[in-house]
Amino acid sequence: MNNLIIRKSTLIIVIFLISLGAFAQKDKQKQSKTEISVEIDPATFGFEGYGIHLRLKPKNSEHLLVGIGVYAMDLPNVLVDFNKKNKGKGWNVRLDQGYSVFGEHHFSQVNKKWFVGAQLAIQEYKIENKTIVGSEKLTNSLLMAYGGYTWQPFDFGLYIKPWAGIGYSSTLSGTNTLGDLEYDIAPVTMFTTLHLGYTF
Repeated sequence: MNNLIIRKSTLIIVIFLISLGAFAQKDKQKQSKTEISVEIDPATFGFEGYGIHLRLKPKNSEHLLVGIGVYAMDLPNVLVDFNKKNKGKGWNVRLDQGYSVFGEHHFSQVNKKWFVGAQLAIQEYKIENKTIVGSEKLTNSLLMAYGGYTWQPFDFGLYIKPWAGIGYSSTLSGTNTLGDLEYDIAPVTMFTTLHLGYTF
């Protein structure tokens, strides 16, 4: 996996989405227009990382939201230990870089009330163990279905978006062994978080 190619591709997509959103913002006379939202995942910043997402509501669509995201974080011990095969074995795991594409259906209207979605991601992990010098990296794919609720507490574009999902992951490259230890990778992944967003 060439990180430079991935980063350049992500930058091109981001520029395209921003340009598309900026163009739509100029069209004030049309009732339904393309809208851009930016979301962050505050929890990732608390774990030495980041989570930044761009969302696009296509013109004339009241229910569809698509987007991309980049994220990284140190996995808290509770997540590492959630897999009993890794519990208490001294693993330190960092999600070094994740790239995702998203699609969501909002039942009421975009960024209001209940929604369901799907995420496809490529994620690079760095694993270390307290008992062994060195580290290893592995890259996996993730396909996740999720759902949640979007709450807009004010009359402007700010919204709060808790969601939870369950997904399937598969190793693409790298290794999950370090010395004579093996970090167990469960194929089924569960995740929950809360995003803060703003629609322009």
